[in-house]
Amino acid sequence: MTRKSPAPETIKAWGRLMRVSRQLVERTEDALKAGGLPPLAWYDVLHELAEAGEGGLRPFELIDRVLLAQYNVSRLLARLEAEGLVEKLPVSDDGRGQTVRITPAGRETRRHIWAVYGASIADLMGDKLSAKELGTLAGLLGRLRDPPITE
Repeated sequence: MTRKSPAPETIKAWGRLMRVSRQLVERTEDALKAGGLPPLAWYDVLHELAEAGEGGLRPFELIDRVLLAQYNVSRLLARLEAEGLVEKLPVSDDGRGQTVRITPAGRETRRHIWAVYGASIADLMGDKLSAKELGTLAGLLGRLRDPPITE
């Protein structure tokens, strides 16, 4: 099997994508911390559970939707449950299965996090790129997803 070497422009784009991604997340995390709010991972999980509605999600479904590894999701769910932000419910047809659902307190926490997170997105991206540039960027990044996003 022959291994392909990336072209110089591919290496340059990869490096910038990785550095900018890390920088944007770090600055957002800093803004959340300064606001006395939980980390971004909490928002990610609470958002997906809120989007799922009253039925909630099974943990394996949640893992497919968030940016965290399975063991991190399990620990985070335990922490969110201890804080009263999510609840775990038994699945009637699966004795060992659980569904995770956001609580009203979780919805409120999500709203507080979004106030800072949304402002951070606006500051870090929306104020620096035009609507057309943002659309182009979203389209290009969507093509890198597996499977590609074509919206």
